[in-house]
Amino acid sequence: MTQIQLKRVYADASGSDSEDGFRIYIDRLWPRGESKAQFRYDLWAKDAAPSTALREWYHADRTGRRDEFARRYMAELETNPAAKALAEEAGRHALVTLLYSSREGEATNASVLAEYLRGHVGGKN
Repeated sequence: MTQIQLKRVYADASGSDSEDGFRIYIDRLWPRGESKAQFRYDLWAKDAAPSTALREWYHADRTGRRDEFARRYMAELETNPAAKALAEEAGRHALVTLLYSSREGEATNASVLAEYLRGHVGGKN
């Protein structure tokens, strides 16, 4: 079974792969201030990130729209071939770390994507 954990991009990468496993960067935009030469990730899953329209809508009122954002993003994931491919890739690894750049921590697309993957890894859906 695949274990999925979340980590902010700006946190240091763990010293060994056993602590982070397969590292997937999950935002559509490159993280501010991160060097492409030094940022350690195994896959950039930008096509599984929220659509630009959904991301912009959510950022206009993050506090009041959190639940609706989660519902809409989950609906996008359910019809997104990139999300299905991501679930298949995640299922090949014992440990997956989803990397996100938001200051708001896990109350972003990261938690919704983690929930989606937990329900879809290993062909569950």
